[in-house]
Amino acid sequence: MALVVARTVSVRRTLRQSPVDEPRWVQGALIASSLGFLGLFLFAPLAAVFTEALRKGLGAYLESFREPDALSAIELTLFTAAIAVPANLAFGLAASWAIAKFNFVGKSILVTLIDLPFAVSPVISGLIFVLLFGLQGWLGPWLAEQDIKIIFAVPGIVLATIFVTFPFVARELIPLMQEQGTEEEQAALLLGAGGWQTFRRVTLPNVKWALLYGVILCNARAMGEFGAVSVVSGHIRGRTNTMPLHVEILYNEYNFAAAFSVASLLTLLALFTLALKALVEWKRREEVSHALEAAAAEEGR
Repeated sequence: MALVVARTVSVRRTLRQSPVDEPRWVQGALIASSLGFLGLFLFAPLAAVFTEALRKGLGAYLESFREPDALSAIELTLFTAAIAVPANLAFGLAASWAIAKFNFVGKSILVTLIDLPFAVSPVISGLIFVLLFGLQGWLGPWLAEQDIKIIFAVPGIVLATIFVTFPFVARELIPLMQEQGTEEEQAALLLGAGGWQTFRRVTLPNVKWALLYGVILCNARAMGEFGAVSVVSGHIRGRTNTMPLHVEILYNEYNFAAAFSVASLLTLLALFTLALKALVEWKRREEVSHALEAAAAEEGR
């Protein structure tokens, strides 16, 4: 194992030092095409959003966020993410730990079900909740008798958001935990550690960066989800409109300045998420690189 690590470090150093053998015109063409694609489909739309948002000046831009409906949409978006992200964090940890560390009946079925939101359209996901909890749905009459409202209310928005975002944390952790195996956990148990102590001091530190990466992706999707939330929300102003739904309503009413202002806030949140994602990836690469070099140095002794 140590020999493999040393070779890996050597290969990485060689790759960093070796220049690309392609002609310069090929490199230039590839870079230019990549930058052109990014400029057309990424930077131009971003510039358009902020240009339209600030078209009437900074005062009108800030005033767009003081409207009661806008404040309600922002609060509901943050509230939904504050519930969905911790719920998916707990589920992702439990599911990935079970799948990667244990063998049990139905394991392949669980893995398949985790991928279900990726295979189903968000609109279909919203319709599933309408069929379950709507007034004419399977549980609708009973919920109406108990005066419990899920569809066209905040609980439906939270449930739909949790459904479309629950694979993100689990999908980041499962491959990593499977690659790490169970040797360290078994060693901790043999040394007298309990199950919770093993998880807290061995398993969790080994997956912390992947866990944080999954949480960041989950939060970004939770705040930007449109399809499933649009079906179950009812578009009630000041009550069930999240930020993406509020942007749609403002745009349909030709209130372009306010629509782009709220859209710019979502864009800033997305850019902040990308920055956190890049930071986590860099920290993870640095940690792996230091571990490999330390292992290679230890082997050299």
